[in-house]
Amino acid sequence: MDDITWEEPFCGEGASCFRLGTDATGNAYVAIAGAEDAALIDSREALRRMILDIKAGKADHLL
Repeated sequence: MDDITWEEPFCGEGASCFRLGTDATGNAYVAIAGAEDAALIDSREALRRMILDIKAGKADHLL
């Protein structure tokens, strides 16, 4: 997983920090900061869809 471009961590108050990353082959990665070697891997389109769904409120029941 050396060719991943990681974004800065997204951190909540007193919570784990999550990182998003992408690579040149179209994969997207979601990991807890500091545990990038255990990232969830899917397509960039899947990451895009997840972000759009979260922004649309489809995960609000988890808050």
